[in-house]
Amino acid sequence: MDFVTIGNPNNAADTTGNPNPVGSVGYIYNIGKYEVSRDMILKSSTAGGLGLTLADMTSYGGNGVNRPATGISWNEAARFVNYLNTSKGYHAAYNFTTSGANDYITLWGTGQYSGSNQYRHKDAHYFLPSRDEWYKAAYGSPNGTWNNYPTGSDSAPWAVASGTAANTAVYGGQGGPADITSAGGLSPYGTMAQGGNVGEVLETAYDGINDLVGEGVEWRGGGWNTNMVFFATDIFGQDSSRMYQYPGDEWAGIGFRVASVPEPSSLSLLALGGVLVALRRRR
Repeated sequence: MDFVTIGNPNNAADTTGNPNPVGSVGYIYNIGKYEVSRDMILKSSTAGGLGLTLADMTSYGGNGVNRPATGISWNEAARFVNYLNTSKGYHAAYNFTTSGANDYITLWGTGQYSGSNQYRHKDAHYFLPSRDEWYKAAYGSPNGTWNNYPTGSDSAPWAVASGTAANTAVYGGQGGPADITSAGGLSPYGTMAQGGNVGEVLETAYDGINDLVGEGVEWRGGGWNTNMVFFATDIFGQDSSRMYQYPGDEWAGIGFRVASVPEPSSLSLLALGGVLVALRRRR
């Protein structure tokens, strides 16, 4: 699983044309460069005994191992993330007290979570991206500016069936999603397919407050069979780019990506980069 580092901590939220300012993150973090693939789910489910199942995509281009994992509910995505943590000795991100693959979580108790996010354990290394974390990686940039589309542009990307050309995305009625590494141009931070290919479920409840088990959660990013409205910022109207589902829903057009705490080496390099920029400015 490849990650990119999202720097520029404590950035201002995106308020331009957006009824609900979003995208401010007070820390450096990593996010998956690509969506989670079917192969990642199959291997982890076998190794970890997770019992996860995938949507049959025979009618949408096939079930190739490098296609995005779809038909995975929020609950199942959370179990996959927990396996990533516990298989490497980290603390589980989400509090499951039952073993069913699509069972719901239990909220963490006082002292186990940070801020008001009762879904995510404070010591987790891997987690589902929050609304702000996902939005910043998609529409933000290292220099602090915002774009209307997650390809680093204010103009709609070209619709393609697959490929990696700049300002392209898999959307607009394609026959199905592309492989996760051939699903359009990159965002300024280096992520692929945060617009198009498949929608991506987020950690955040639709009302923005992670304090109730079983409430609707948010997904963003559109898909191969949607139009650009689904993955633009809210330039087309209030909440036009965010959708709603329940944690147990399994949809063939919805997948996810993983976020994580950056490795110490990444933090050191970012700090060094900041020093060099400061020195150049002095000169």
